[in-house]
Amino acid sequence: MAAALRIQSDWSRALRRDEGEAWLSCRSPGKPTLYGSLTRRGLSTEGVPDIAASEGFVVGEITKKSILVSCPHENVSTKFLAPFTTFSRIHQKSVTCLDISSGGGLGVSTSTDGTMKIWQAANGEIRRLLEGHVYDVNCCRFFPSGLVVLSGGMDAQLKIWSVEDASCAVTFQGHRGGILDTAIVDRGRNVLSCSRDGTARLWDCGKSACLGVLADCGSPVNGIAVGTADNSVNLGAPEKTPSEREIGTEGKILLLAREDKKLQGVGLQSRQPVFLFVGSDAFNCCTFLSSTYFLAGTQDGNIYQLDVRNTNAPIQVIQRSGAPVLSLLPYRDGFVASQGDGTCFIIQQDLDYVIDLTEADCDPVYKVSSWEKQIYTCCRDGVVRRYQLSDL
Repeated sequence: MAAALRIQSDWSRALRRDEGEAWLSCRSPGKPTLYGSLTRRGLSTEGVPDIAASEGFVVGEITKKSILVSCPHENVSTKFLAPFTTFSRIHQKSVTCLDISSGGGLGVSTSTDGTMKIWQAANGEIRRLLEGHVYDVNCCRFFPSGLVVLSGGMDAQLKIWSVEDASCAVTFQGHRGGILDTAIVDRGRNVLSCSRDGTARLWDCGKSACLGVLADCGSPVNGIAVGTADNSVNLGAPEKTPSEREIGTEGKILLLAREDKKLQGVGLQSRQPVFLFVGSDAFNCCTFLSSTYFLAGTQDGNIYQLDVRNTNAPIQVIQRSGAPVLSLLPYRDGFVASQGDGTCFIIQQDLDYVIDLTEADCDPVYKVSSWEKQIYTCCRDGVVRRYQLSDL
């Protein structure tokens, strides 16, 4: 576990005031935590706050929404970014999942208030209420067209919705437990789901039928991801000729993040096992970074980076805190991760600092979505936050 810098969650508000203060800390494994503070001394001629750090910390570049802080003793730097806008009126309770459409114009989200809503990404204005699931909706995502939404619920149903009129066009039934995650194959003729019942299934949207059970793990499958596999990976051959209703499954691999501490790779078309990796705790989420590299996050805070060509040992294990890793998203040449203690951060290959998306105060950040230079997060505190990365 590397040294990690933390800041008061509402630092940007605190430092707006003259002589405003915000606390800082630097935690390094096996060493006492170093505590400090930032103090505002006034405004520069450009209208940017003049901020000083206490002993052991150094302030770098400052903008209206970001501040770069380093702790030279631990050789660690973090750029803290405050939200550009927050939407607190989309839902009444925890926001458990969200996605942004491919054009960036719309958002969809689910909540423990029992609702799923479509809203304007620019201002959070509600456009549609999607009603039809019984019990909570666990996951939602836009199809690549941005005109259709896929959702999965605790009622074990997978549904497809029209963004235009909020009608439910298709309901898939077959799972015997709540649906925990979904994925879309290519343009969306076929979709995937995974469930508490331990299975992952492939569905045909046109005929609203199940094309097959891809895996039966005997343990809940918390997250899935689908990607094109590197040519050198042997995905196996299907035992019987695939249905002509299967579109775009060839050459793809399905990742399964399992409750029983296993991360599994399965050939999407072949249904054959490709690898099985055992982690430190239950796997909550997974994502592809490229056709060779992928990430998976565990309940005890580990983010494993693996190479699909050789999964015997991880390339690296990243741990910023021991809180559950709840969401992973590829972003530019790196990724965004969110955790159960409110931390949400971006790691980029070409940056020598971590970008920390701040303001969720110890409340789990359940899901992250991006559109161009904007990142949206949803949190247990009921707020959807939008961060503007062009500021960086």
